[in-house]
Amino acid sequence: MLIKNAKIFVGKSFLEGDIRFGKTIEAVGRLEGEADWDAKGCYVVPGLVDVHTHGAVGEDFSDGKAEGMQPLADYYAAHGVTSYLATTMTLKEETLTPAMHVIRDFHRAHGAKCAGVHLEGPFLCYDKRGAQAAENLHKPDVAMFHRLNEASGGQVKLVTVACEEEGGMDFVSQVSQVCTVSLGHTCCTYDQAMEAFARGASHATHLFNGMDGLHHRKPGLIAAAMDAGASVELICDGLHIHPAVIRLVHNLYGDRLNLISDSLRCAGMPDGDYELGGQSITVKNGKACLTGTDTLAGSSISMLDAVRNVVRFGLPLADAVYAASTAPALAVGLKDVGSIACGKAADLLVLDHHLQLKAVYVDGEQQ
Repeated sequence: MLIKNAKIFVGKSFLEGDIRFGKTIEAVGRLEGEADWDAKGCYVVPGLVDVHTHGAVGEDFSDGKAEGMQPLADYYAAHGVTSYLATTMTLKEETLTPAMHVIRDFHRAHGAKCAGVHLEGPFLCYDKRGAQAAENLHKPDVAMFHRLNEASGGQVKLVTVACEEEGGMDFVSQVSQVCTVSLGHTCCTYDQAMEAFARGASHATHLFNGMDGLHHRKPGLIAAAMDAGASVELICDGLHIHPAVIRLVHNLYGDRLNLISDSLRCAGMPDGDYELGGQSITVKNGKACLTGTDTLAGSSISMLDAVRNVVRFGLPLADAVYAASTAPALAVGLKDVGSIACGKAADLLVLDHHLQLKAVYVDGEQQ
């Protein structure tokens, strides 16, 4: 496939040129040959990488339903995501284990690639549990982590933990040898977060949500992540984080900003009542909350929505694309996706100047 005359995202900026690819990217620049597509006025960007998504179109990875996996892969691809981490909720081990088996055994027919698992819990703090079910919380447990990782076929790429909980620091030290450890749903102080980062944590789960805010005498995890050089997630639906704070985080953290969807089964679905980790949620005007409360419970957006939102909020398009593709791939160690370079997977999006999706390629195959 040869696409010509596009604005191609390479590194951290756009260049005018052509791109040739099969299953992998073969060449980028001014290329000889007849174009399969003259994409003048369009952008070619890396496929988006969502490291924090629980589900969509009525399906949730925690359900452990094999038949739900392909519809999710198709939904993600239809909304610009070419790789994702199947993200589970705080649940009992006996519920999480079969969910790990389903993720392990999934072989997509088409659509986005499941690049691994994000265990968002159950090793979280009660006071910052958010929409996670309190009865399923568990102290950080290295042995349980290894059992779940084994059940997934060794696919856990990211785990969220409250490092201040009993056993939390040892958990960080040991598990960071296996996958990326993220601090989140936590009451940790600045000093505790800095110790956890020194022990091997390198990421923060949905910054500002599920943690203490930034206080000038109690800087907490938010400032610790800045000082430690950690990557940080933001839910950019315009509900979880004010646009001014998104701009602030972008200016402070730069290339370490990761956009996420934190999407639930209600994404791509109408308003109404849904289930999340054994609890009821209600979606009204796209806002998902625990039923009968104002507690936010993830989002109903896609990653492409997040990109469009942050551009509307004032971020440069190049920075938005980087934060939705390259940065998350780097954060969880995905080496073959997330950027446009020769030899990498041809996971590509073509967007028009309104950021509307014109084409999606996964391993060079149009979806």
